[in-house]
Amino acid sequence: MNPSTLCVHGCKDPNDTTGAVTVPVYQCATFAHPGLGETSGYDYARLQNPTREQLETLVGALEQADDCLAFGTGMAAIAVLTELLAPGDALIASDDLYGGTVRLLDKVCAKNGVRVDYCDTGDLSAVAALLGEHTRLVLAETPSNPMMHITDIAALAELVHESGAWLAVDNTFLTPYFCQPLTLGADIVIHSGTKYLGGHNDALAGFLAVRGTDLREKLRFLYKTIGAIVAPWESYLLIRGIKTLAIRMERAQSNAQRIAAFLREQPAVTQVLYAGLPDAPGYEISRKQASGFGAMISFYVDSADRAEQVLSRLRLIQFAESLGGVESLLTYPLLQTHADVPEETRARLGINDRLLRLSVGIEDAEDLLADLAQALK
Repeated sequence: MNPSTLCVHGCKDPNDTTGAVTVPVYQCATFAHPGLGETSGYDYARLQNPTREQLETLVGALEQADDCLAFGTGMAAIAVLTELLAPGDALIASDDLYGGTVRLLDKVCAKNGVRVDYCDTGDLSAVAALLGEHTRLVLAETPSNPMMHITDIAALAELVHESGAWLAVDNTFLTPYFCQPLTLGADIVIHSGTKYLGGHNDALAGFLAVRGTDLREKLRFLYKTIGAIVAPWESYLLIRGIKTLAIRMERAQSNAQRIAAFLREQPAVTQVLYAGLPDAPGYEISRKQASGFGAMISFYVDSADRAEQVLSRLRLIQFAESLGGVESLLTYPLLQTHADVPEETRARLGINDRLLRLSVGIEDAEDLLADLAQALK
């Protein structure tokens, strides 16, 4: 089934006898047993709930996964993923990561005895130099946040698997509509479902989509034990949001392509970072491994004062954290999403007081261009 059709028709409630065309909200924490030693398939909602089960089935099908687990947030998903590691294990992560992920790795994983090394995961030689006998997991974001670096997933997977480690890919920016990392060799796919999958800035969720029975069993055990699950109502909102994922991604990407070209022409803009620009580093890799470039743009303006001016003058685009909703949002990574990244790392990556990150929404492109034009004057 085509992904755009799967988004709409991928959820069918097996318990329905009414003909309802949407999956209902099973707002239920516990389920009665038919008899001693018998079960309806549902016992307690920390283990499974019918609404959440359909959400997991849908996202798993979109990612072509063997299993998918839905969490309360994207960070909860990553936290459970890192519980696969034991003291003495090592993890390699992209050096350009969402700041919340960096905080978790540096403050929690390190406390738990896991060594964390960072590098550009698009540079295979850099990854190879860090891989060792204790490396159990490599975590890559592509495109990365906020510098839009691209990692060749298939090439990285081959290298990682040669060392006996797992590869996890954060696919939040592109979603399974544009990219399916498991088909390229990744073992685990991460999503902040709060972003494009939900799509309306009204629900928090996270996902781990996995391949392989061994990983599935390990993660399901951690899932039910830790209990960082997504609730039935949020599950329903995510199912509803995914129904329009295809058309939202296409519209947002179309807008982003126009905006990226526009920003390049503005005297106050010194550099535009967008994976869909033909001269962008990693452009050919993106074309090879994904069917689209997404709708995330980062750009530099000519001064810190200009950045402050743009943020204060916006009329339509909103100055807010997060991304992936129908509304366009402009973020200041230095003080928002990446404030917890070490200062020296920010400086090395180029996350400075002139950098802005734009999540392009589905509004009319002309309105977005007009808003940016007046804010940049």
